[in-house]
Amino acid sequence: MEPTARNIMVSEFRTISPSATVAEAVKAFKEAGGPGERRVFGMVVVDGEGKPIGMLSMYDILLLLRPKHIHIWADMTDIDITGIIDRVCEKARSVKVQDIMTPEVITVSPDTHLFAILDIMIKKHVRRLPVVERGRTIGIVYISDLFYFLYDKLAGEDA
Repeated sequence: MEPTARNIMVSEFRTISPSATVAEAVKAFKEAGGPGERRVFGMVVVDGEGKPIGMLSMYDILLLLRPKHIHIWADMTDIDITGIIDRVCEKARSVKVQDIMTPEVITVSPDTHLFAILDIMIKKHVRRLPVVERGRTIGIVYISDLFYFLYDKLAGEDA
């Protein structure tokens, strides 16, 4: 039997509502990374029926926090930016997930072959793919799980 998304997907994963705030998202990221648990750096944004409508990653949040002209400020020593991190974070807390999420969701089915998943991840530069069946998100494939699935074969230890 050929390996598919069903073989490597994680069926327990975090999702978030598009109406959640950045503060709520960050708390969810933090809660999901407890001792012995998988650290979460991205979540599937789902509507009320569990349909994926976006992806939220730590990159999306960091992009929100990054001052637009930081490349200029970093070279200007005459500007006082004391306290800017606190002010930016304060403003960001109430921003809605729907305003910063990546709305183009690339998904796979449970029967998508491992190499098709690998191809999508590399071509699209994504590290996680929701697994969707009948319009609902039933799992997620992380690039690290794909790698570790192949680990023994790569190391020559699968005999």
